[in-house]
Amino acid sequence: MPANPFSAVIYCDGQFGEQDGKTANGLVRHSEKYEILSVIDSSRAGFDAGMYLDGVPNGIPLVASLAEAIAHTGTVPAYLICGIAPASGMLSREQRSVLLDAIGRGMSIINGLHEFLNDDAEFVAASIASGVTITDVRRPKDKKDLTVFTGRIFDVPCPRIAILGTDGAIGKRTTATLLVQALNARGIRAVMVATGQTSLIQGAAYGVALDAIAPQFCSGELEAQVVAAYEGEFPDVIVVEGQGALSHPAYLTSAYILRGSRPSSVILQHAPARLTLGDYPSIPMPTIASERALIESFSETTVIGVTINHEGLDNEGIAAAIMDVHVENDLPATDPLTRPIDELVNIVLKGIPELAATLSAKAR
Repeated sequence: MPANPFSAVIYCDGQFGEQDGKTANGLVRHSEKYEILSVIDSSRAGFDAGMYLDGVPNGIPLVASLAEAIAHTGTVPAYLICGIAPASGMLSREQRSVLLDAIGRGMSIINGLHEFLNDDAEFVAASIASGVTITDVRRPKDKKDLTVFTGRIFDVPCPRIAILGTDGAIGKRTTATLLVQALNARGIRAVMVATGQTSLIQGAAYGVALDAIAPQFCSGELEAQVVAAYEGEFPDVIVVEGQGALSHPAYLTSAYILRGSRPSSVILQHAPARLTLGDYPSIPMPTIASERALIESFSETTVIGVTINHEGLDNEGIAAAIMDVHVENDLPATDPLTRPIDELVNIVLKGIPELAATLSAKAR
């Protein structure tokens, strides 16, 4: 038996550090629930996951196989987390074999894909035989238990900030997580509401995998989570994780986020070096200006700042991008991963004066 009942290995072969490896990327940066022991990616084996991802070692090795992951740990971890997030949401034959191997070794499975393994006879039989569990994170509640929009969001008095973006897999969840941590460190009680599978696996107390819910219930289910976050924590501010982009032709969840959570403010995440949409290389990236105009015309909210995804940029390029965003859009900008996190906090305090007043009142 593993020493830690929440010890875990992440399976992300060939995708770590890439767009389709975003679940693994997020978990090695932050996990409140699972102790991440290693990441399986045979194409990057031998590297430290933190060093490979962010240039800062975190002691989580990248290994070539499940057998190597177990050998490194010295015992069988409790969980194998499927850390890939392909647009199809489905497993390949090779990926299925790795997950079944883990089950055969006595590991439970955490699955964030649209393919529900508890509906797969082969996986169900294997899990029963090994006495382990399979958790399909994206499986929604039964429709009889889902809720439509009620209007209770208007009774939530604290401000809400939505972290939206110009594309999918662009860093919205990372920015939301870092912002909540930084606000709490500054004495502002902040709570995050998750909207995707990775945040839920990381251990978010409030949230729902929006892209797995019938559209009729998306706004209502998110509204219910925001209300629950307020009534459970009475925070000074609620930060809502974004999904996709409002302009994106394939993903509609940003619309439900704006409607269901009614944010007073938006932080917009953008990758200046990304020329086309990540999953659609024939479609050009929207500009900050066009996305901002769309968001502000669609919802009664204001974009108060921009956060930069620095993919494809060196340090000089990041600095230039931040300056360009500010000059071209008259918005403050920062990169929360390479610049002091207080820059992002200050954007929020300037954009939401009542939070600055809350901080001043607590300091007295």
